[in-house]
Amino acid sequence: MAEYLPLYVQAFWLTLRIGLVGIFGSILIGLIVAMVVHFKVPVLKQIAGAYVELFRNTPLLIQLFFMYFALPRMGVPITAEACGMLGLALLGGAYMAESFRSGLEAVESIQFESALALGMTRAQLMRHVVLPQAVTLSIQSFVANIIFLLKETSVFSAISLMDLMFVAKDLIGLYYKTTECLVLLVIFYLIMILPVSILGTYVERRLRHGSFGPAGA
Repeated sequence: MAEYLPLYVQAFWLTLRIGLVGIFGSILIGLIVAMVVHFKVPVLKQIAGAYVELFRNTPLLIQLFFMYFALPRMGVPITAEACGMLGLALLGGAYMAESFRSGLEAVESIQFESALALGMTRAQLMRHVVLPQAVTLSIQSFVANIIFLLKETSVFSAISLMDLMFVAKDLIGLYYKTTECLVLLVIFYLIMILPVSILGTYVERRLRHGSFGPAGA
């Protein structure tokens, strides 16, 4: 296991980098899509709805295969790493959009009307009134989505990315040390995901005792 450790460390940083970029992209996409759907922007609402349904109802592996193998044939070259980031961002964006949308819908309409009556612009309304409450109300599903996306990085080996799963499968195939390789795989995924879970629980408890959200136990 000590001999394999450097390979896992290298694969861990690659997996983490792709995961973080993909998650950041998914947050941006999800927020934009949620606002488009919530405010019923003409035409864009239908496009956003189709996007959410497409990416929520197809496996990430199929999406990656399409981007990695089909896009270059259509004249759009893409590297395996960029494919992983884009695939994770698009998949996560569909889930994040639903989380943010539910948070936006939980904000009472009277608050929109009151803020506009006080002379706030729509940008100020979103920044100071709506988004803080929407994010607080959707924090639980938001954290769950991040954990889900980090676990979904395990399929990146299918497009020849030397992530954690790729290294584990490669070493098992070469040396037949299944137990040792899988133990290291589990340890590194715990190192990546467990802090997110703990931090998410802490933030959720703090926010539940704050100004917004349901009262915490």
